[in-house]
Amino acid sequence: TSAPGNNLITRSEAMTSVLELVRRAAPTDANVLILGENGTGKELIARALHHESTRAEQVFLAVDVGSISESLFESEMFGHRKGAFTGATEDRPGRFQAAKGGTLFLDEIGNLQLHLQAKLLVALEQRRVTPVGSDIAEEIDVRLVSATNVSAKSLRDDKRFRPDLLYRLNTVEVSLPPLRERRDDILPIARHFLTIYSRK
Repeated sequence: TSAPGNNLITRSEAMTSVLELVRRAAPTDANVLILGENGTGKELIARALHHESTRAEQVFLAVDVGSISESLFESEMFGHRKGAFTGATEDRPGRFQAAKGGTLFLDEIGNLQLHLQAKLLVALEQRRVTPVGSDIAEEIDVRLVSATNVSAKSLRDDKRFRPDLLYRLNTVEVSLPPLRERRDDILPIARHFLTIYSRK
């Protein structure tokens, strides 16, 4: 079975079912939440979803939301206007605007603080964002794919993650098994990276 959007051949039954779910979800505009430990290939699955979607010719924009400082979250995600704060020397689009028409991949979504989750939720509910320093909301048009290494059980703890945001994010939930449960995939993965790096 080959993953949409790349040439890696997988052999494990676990990944075959994951790839089938990706094939079915990709052509839709449903938000997708990808769960899996570090190194399981969450971004590869996100790119496969984009590659097989109706938005494949548009931008795929990956954002590590866990690495954005709290003070810059709104500016980074929703944009800002010139003069909105010290150092804002020009208008700047946020990640939602920059990914217009394409796929916005929010990695490490499980690390987002609760009060920032609330801001993200409002944007998703309204399908609009208001740049910092502006009072005019702008419509957004993105397919949202999110990922986290946080367990499903932890995500469902409302002290850690808002249930209403989780509901918005996981219209389709993809759970990636770790490599130790996919031993049949070890050799194909090794060959895949050997091919890539031998060309370089």
